[in-house]
Amino acid sequence: MRAPAAGGRARILATRARAWVLLFATVFALVQLASVTGRATPDTKNYVSYALTLGGASVRESAAGTIDHYCGSRAATAERKRRVDVVRFRAPSPAARVAEECRRELWRKVDRRLAAGQSGVPVAPFTSERFLRIFEVRPGYPVLLAPFVAVFGVLWGVWLASVLIAAAGGVLAFLVLRAVHAPVPVALTGQALYYVLPCGATAMRPMTEGVLLALTLAALWGCALAREGRVRAGALLVGGALAALFTVKHSQALFLGVCLVGACAVVAARRAPGGARTGGGRGPVGARVRAVEPWVLAVGAVSAGAAVCTPALASLLHYPAASESLQDLLTDHFTRPDRARPWAEFLRLEVNFWAEWGRRQLIQPLFLAASAAGAWGALRQRPTFGWFVLAAACTGILNQAGHPDITIWGDRLIVAAWLLPVLGLPLLLERITATRDSLDVVTAS
Repeated sequence: MRAPAAGGRARILATRARAWVLLFATVFALVQLASVTGRATPDTKNYVSYALTLGGASVRESAAGTIDHYCGSRAATAERKRRVDVVRFRAPSPAARVAEECRRELWRKVDRRLAAGQSGVPVAPFTSERFLRIFEVRPGYPVLLAPFVAVFGVLWGVWLASVLIAAAGGVLAFLVLRAVHAPVPVALTGQALYYVLPCGATAMRPMTEGVLLALTLAALWGCALAREGRVRAGALLVGGALAALFTVKHSQALFLGVCLVGACAVVAARRAPGGARTGGGRGPVGARVRAVEPWVLAVGAVSAGAAVCTPALASLLHYPAASESLQDLLTDHFTRPDRARPWAEFLRLEVNFWAEWGRRQLIQPLFLAASAAGAWGALRQRPTFGWFVLAAACTGILNQAGHPDITIWGDRLIVAAWLLPVLGLPLLLERITATRDSLDVVTAS
């Protein structure tokens, strides 16, 4: 029997790769059935209410659907805790009581604010208008959520949207690695790491982080495509991801734009005459500019445009300024009087936060070890593209630095930093495997 032609073999391998990608995503989705409810956070209420309003629900209908979903989640969590409580596991289920108390409290707040004249559009008035304004300027996730909620109801619609968003993030990790010519097993490792590291669990929460991670990976995919010669497609993908990210969380669009500009600057400096990669003299400015590859200029221009246009457009649309976000942080979501010297207090809190964060990381250094190994793999195996992976990870550090609150739902604010081990560790594995194969050849000879 004749061996298949090269083209036929390539198609077979591509089909197998797609099958493995689909299998990984399907297994991840099926595993998530273990927790259909119980993932809602306080912020989830605002996004779900926004999505219901976009679907045509009235203020009270939006509030009712949101309250049922959120209180059902709290009741499920209380029941799970009761089952493993060494003192209360024999006691009756607290689910009904927790749900009723939750509904009563939230309806009391909604009714009081509606009576005071708060509109409840587009987010039901669970809290002050000043705080809800932060969520009103993030329509991207509610727009994505709205059709799922309309078709499948709030419970299953939110769960299904979360599964698809999280699964898409893993697929994008695979595509990014394949775009930089990582072997299929290495790229599949990246997809698997996305699901098992905090990226997957965080992306499943009904909040913006899942979409944020997916769009960051889409931007990296665009950078990889541009580097491989598909400059126009890559630049368009980077620009589209940054534009979409603006609708999801505009501060993150700013962070990603700035960090990608930084990565382009590093790559350009390394490749220009006199750079670390070329050696030699510094050369005139014109020569250095001409030496920069077109794809770097294209990605840098798009990213710089996002870095400049994001704050300008946010100001034009009257989005809450950084000072408002600062007051939100320091006043516990505007439940206390505004601080007179917020920036001084913020800087002091920033120092305290990172000192405590560092102490905790040294006690349990998984994140630090995984990030260091990921950075080594990315920068050693893909010296150029590795800087873009590092740039994407830095957006998580910047996001956390903007919210130095050690109590905010675990590590969700810094979750983008986990993209460094997600993409870098598989490349390190590629390096280790190649080294082992070389040693085997030497030994055999």
